[in-house]
Amino acid sequence: MTGNPVPPESLPGPKPDSLPGSKASAISNLTVRMMSLYTGRGPTKARTHFNEDLVYVVLADTLTKGEHTLVANGYSEMVLATRKTFQDTMSAELVAGVEHILGRTVIAFLSTNHIDPDVAIETFILAPTTHPAAEEISELHGD
Repeated sequence: MTGNPVPPESLPGPKPDSLPGSKASAISNLTVRMMSLYTGRGPTKARTHFNEDLVYVVLADTLTKGEHTLVANGYSEMVLATRKTFQDTMSAELVAGVEHILGRTVIAFLSTNHIDPDVAIETFILAPTTHPAAEEISELHGD
């Protein structure tokens, strides 16, 4: 991860703790805000999905007008490389924001874009949690 992380509480817009709705909604809003902050335009659609140790955000309509122009003129690879650079640059802030919202540690962040259709995915792999019940069972068995 490159760049100096910006604490999530200093980002423009609503703070994660004050966002209405679920944690998934807060992560979607954070991701759209970050994309807008870095690229000048955020995606128009975002949906966050969870399972035990995985969070992923599917984004749609992500490209700027300038990027659409480049794609139309045969520069798709350049647009994808630029998007990858933006994602690398903002990864520390995205990870910090997700950790803040969930109260969990992110151990890996993966991100990619696709041109047609215009979609992207931000994926966060979380450190496994220790379940108290699992510890109790382990203690009973002498593990």
